[in-house]
Amino acid sequence: MADNKRDYYEVLGVDKSASADEIKKAYRKKAKQYHPDLNPGDAEAEAKFKEANEAYEVLSDEQKKARYDQFGHAGVDPNFGAGGGGFGGFGDEIDLGDIFSSFFGGGFGGGFGGGRRSNPNAPRRGEDLQSTVTISFEEAAKGCKRKVDINRVEGCTDCMGTGAQSGTSPTTCPECHGTGQVSVQQRTPFGIMSTQKACSRCGGKGKIIEHPCQKCRGRGRVAKHNTLEIEIPAGVDDRQTLKVRGEGNRGINGGPSGDLHITVNVRPHPFFERDGINVWCEVHVTMVQATLGDTLFVPTLDGKVKYEMPAGTQPGAVFVLKGRGIQNIHTKARGNQMVRIIVDIPTKLNEPQKEALLRFNEAMGGSKPEIDEKKGFFGKKRR
Repeated sequence: MADNKRDYYEVLGVDKSASADEIKKAYRKKAKQYHPDLNPGDAEAEAKFKEANEAYEVLSDEQKKARYDQFGHAGVDPNFGAGGGGFGGFGDEIDLGDIFSSFFGGGFGGGFGGGRRSNPNAPRRGEDLQSTVTISFEEAAKGCKRKVDINRVEGCTDCMGTGAQSGTSPTTCPECHGTGQVSVQQRTPFGIMSTQKACSRCGGKGKIIEHPCQKCRGRGRVAKHNTLEIEIPAGVDDRQTLKVRGEGNRGINGGPSGDLHITVNVRPHPFFERDGINVWCEVHVTMVQATLGDTLFVPTLDGKVKYEMPAGTQPGAVFVLKGRGIQNIHTKARGNQMVRIIVDIPTKLNEPQKEALLRFNEAMGGSKPEIDEKKGFFGKKRR
């Protein structure tokens, strides 16, 4: 239930006025804190990780965030009317009624051309639709399938799109002879003027339906809620828009359907960062490991891989794992993973540890560092 959920801003630890970058940074911090790979077997951490994912999915999407700010959890919950985002809450099918005007920029049979009327019975393409999905960093790299809920206009199944009751069919308007327009002559001081206007008998449609379909009320189309399974290709990037052909609103008079445009939001990863088709990550080692070398098990998109870090590795050194990056969405070529070495320097040492370091320093031929308060380590006068 939405009432039992924590406030999404509270989950990420940000204010309602937080910017998109602040929200992303806060999510990254929470994701790293509770990521299952960093907390194996911790059910509470896993629950908090899922909670942070859910909060980021809403707050990173401008439309969902606006609905959440206005309606709370009910605004983004598909079980509530406010979360539908299309025509409001409704069942499997409803009659469009007056909302057709919002789809077609004027009445269903009115002027579509802003005064210039074309053939009312000519095929017309359906409108495109917009939707968004949120996926994980790994899903973007590997590809995945996602179910998308949309509200779209489809052909009426009772009348098969004709608008006429089963067993009947529309007839050509005898007044305009199917053109949808009639000529009107007016006497003016300059003579008789002839103008064109929509046929009042058929409403500009060119056809008359004497027995309208009860389901669509003669319009031939109805609004319907649909759930589509979308294939998201490997390598898709954050905020990239995918086009699914033919999944938009149904066309008119046999015209083709519109397309569905899906904007993909990719959640940031707690320790991977994307750079084109390459992936960056940081691996922390001790100064002893960096000095002597060691066998590292580096996390990648394919799981942990073994890497032999050579002795004498310097802080900030970068090594490359070829072919461990992200697949190019067009060429299928795969990038590399860049691993930056971070050498952790101890901040708190006890006396035996300090003595051991001094003995090591002496063994390396060094002497105990002496600091001149005025000149510093390198003998340069401090400013």
